[in-house]
Amino acid sequence: MKFNFKAKTKTGEYKEGIINASSKELAVAILQKNNLLPISVREENAESDLLKSFLKYYDRVVAKELVVFFRQLAILIEARVPIVVSLTAIEDQTSNVYFRKVIQEMINDIEDGMPFSSSMEKHKDVFSNLSINIIKAGETSGNLKKSITYVAENIERNYTLATRVRSALIYPILVLIVFFVIGFLVISFIIPKLTQIIKEMSADVPWYTQVVITVGDFMASYWWAVAIVIVTLVGVAWYYLNTEEGKREWDQIKIKLPIVGPIFRFVYITRFSENLEVLLTGGIPIIRALTVVSAVINNVVFEEIFLRAAEEVRKGGNMSVVLQRSPDIPPMVTHMIKIGEESGQIDAVLGHIAKFYDQETEIMTKNLSTLLEPILMIFIGVAVGFMAFAILMPIYNIAGQIQ
Repeated sequence: MKFNFKAKTKTGEYKEGIINASSKELAVAILQKNNLLPISVREENAESDLLKSFLKYYDRVVAKELVVFFRQLAILIEARVPIVVSLTAIEDQTSNVYFRKVIQEMINDIEDGMPFSSSMEKHKDVFSNLSINIIKAGETSGNLKKSITYVAENIERNYTLATRVRSALIYPILVLIVFFVIGFLVISFIIPKLTQIIKEMSADVPWYTQVVITVGDFMASYWWAVAIVIVTLVGVAWYYLNTEEGKREWDQIKIKLPIVGPIFRFVYITRFSENLEVLLTGGIPIIRALTVVSAVINNVVFEEIFLRAAEEVRKGGNMSVVLQRSPDIPPMVTHMIKIGEESGQIDAVLGHIAKFYDQETEIMTKNLSTLLEPILMIFIGVAVGFMAFAILMPIYNIAGQIQ
């Protein structure tokens, strides 16, 4: 049989894993023989693990649920409710089935003597390294409630920032998708019927009308093949973008795009400044804080910049030196961080940077629709106008000759 175990080493370090044994007693004996102090030993339930994997895929925990979780936990901790009782109360009113299972496992771990941050660390698909490190710092300093509030506010700010950009981009993307779908249907099924009149009259037509006729005839016969090619290309592109190389290229493209590129850069700078400020305020050493922040930026280009900054600080230098060499970091950010390093007020400076670029991002996302709407309308208008001119004008001329 297989048993899931949690144990402590002689140095107090927590260990967990799976052990094969014929009974629970033998599993405990094996752990003790390996100088491990068993905290809990439970028989592995394959069916439960399968259900958890299924729920993890179809019932993911979103940022909004995490904000509610940490907000409620902070209130209960402030009211001096024990952590296990607080988590139990939150679990009872959580609608996400997978999240409920995660909270239940955390409760079991804490009851077995595991710290709250360590129980979170087992579920990195739900809790980020940033959140885990802030909670761990709060446990060390004895101010868990403040750390939980920091986490809730940080997740909420990041969620608001991401939602703002996503909402600004949804409208133009949907317009383009609908336009291309309708265009595909029109060229495949409607254009061939309209151009049939021109072909039957055997009239002379300009080159652009001939192009439309040829394309329409091809699509009428092989629209299914074109659809398969398009779906295949989309699938291949999606697969490539989920590879490491694809993510790297897409991250580089995003920050260089016209109009939306500056928005992405400002989002990453805001995320960096906010998260680093929270970690430094929570007492996390700057090298560790930079390493943690680099992993939650969600852009390979900026992640490498901040990892280089961490390495520079490790060598005894300043991170402003690395930021200054990067063309993707605005000079204002570099100068402000340099001033913060010289004055010893880096966390306060980061707060000002985050506030400024958050406001800039909000303004730019609000203006994004205003900027993109006329461009989309011009593009759609030119496409529709060309199709109408290429087909309707020859038909009109033929009708005039008949009269």
